[in-house]
Amino acid sequence: MSNFNSADIAAFKDVWVFCEQREGKLMPTDFELISKGRDLADELGVHLCGLLLGGEGIESAAKELGGYGADKVIVCEHPLLATYTTDAYAKVICDVIEELKPEAFLIGATNIGRDLGPRCAARLHTGLCADCTHLDVDVANYIQFLRESSTLDVDSQKWDMEDRNLKMTRPAFGGHLMATIICPRFRPCMATVRPGVMKKNPFDQAKADAVEIVKPAFELAESDIHTEVTEVVKAAKKLVDLIGADYIVSVGRGISKDVEGGIKLAEELAAELGGVVGGSRATIDSGWLSADHQVGQTGKTVHPKVYIALGISGAIQHKAGMQDSECIIAVNKNDTAPIFEIADYGICGDLHRGLPDHCCISSG
Repeated sequence: MSNFNSADIAAFKDVWVFCEQREGKLMPTDFELISKGRDLADELGVHLCGLLLGGEGIESAAKELGGYGADKVIVCEHPLLATYTTDAYAKVICDVIEELKPEAFLIGATNIGRDLGPRCAARLHTGLCADCTHLDVDVANYIQFLRESSTLDVDSQKWDMEDRNLKMTRPAFGGHLMATIICPRFRPCMATVRPGVMKKNPFDQAKADAVEIVKPAFELAESDIHTEVTEVVKAAKKLVDLIGADYIVSVGRGISKDVEGGIKLAEELAAELGGVVGGSRATIDSGWLSADHQVGQTGKTVHPKVYIALGISGAIQHKAGMQDSECIIAVNKNDTAPIFEIADYGICGDLHRGLPDHCCISSG
């Protein structure tokens, strides 16, 4: 690390995305981050590179990343990289970053990403913003994001429109506040990004065929790894797939007078639509639904075809997690509820009465 200086900002260029794989299969988060990375790289006027580590033969998966926007894929193949270990992955990633010097490095906030990101940031002597839900470089785009997603008076602020720092936004103080973090003194700017919050670009076969594969030299020995993976055990646990659902029926604090009835109503409607049940943070904190049902900045960010909000007032934190849905239907007895500001269709009334009487929806 003697020739590496994270404070020499001018020496860093390009946007990188760590592309996680398990048993040779790319993860959905990879395509989301490559898609967002494409936007950031275009704003900076630099290349977008995927960083793919794995065992022998992992190069065969690299082309797919080009189809979602990567200009290059940096492939590091080694038998000791076939199964994830913190020591091996952190060493190889840091060695390659020290050599090639990207200015931004994105990692999915998965179990592996949450383990890997802090280790790499510490070794590279740079900052890491964890669990991000929004990323911007272009100041005008960031101002527009604040205008749509916050209560700040952005027009009264003074902005440096030439600022090229990566603006990393994440929930803070238990989701009651959104904080935007920058790393102006060191590079690369590093962020772990919550799965499901970034939209995936359509796959382009021509771009996949044109992507450049780069295979840098690196060293890795068994002595670099201080742990041994003796067995990988997969536990089967059924969780609600909010991110992949086309239809979501979510409940909020408005079901409090009849929690069991409200959840049953949501489950019946979701079953009719072929969808799933979601919930606001209040329903999870109250123990009415498990955490995997939560929609919002501290839960999942979703983009379904239809999002039905039952008894949800529409706090900023919740709206940020579902406002990009293709169609939003809200049922709330408070006609001034913020959820109606973004709803395509609204029903003002008691959801236990209003929904059966007025909501007749077909998924066909």
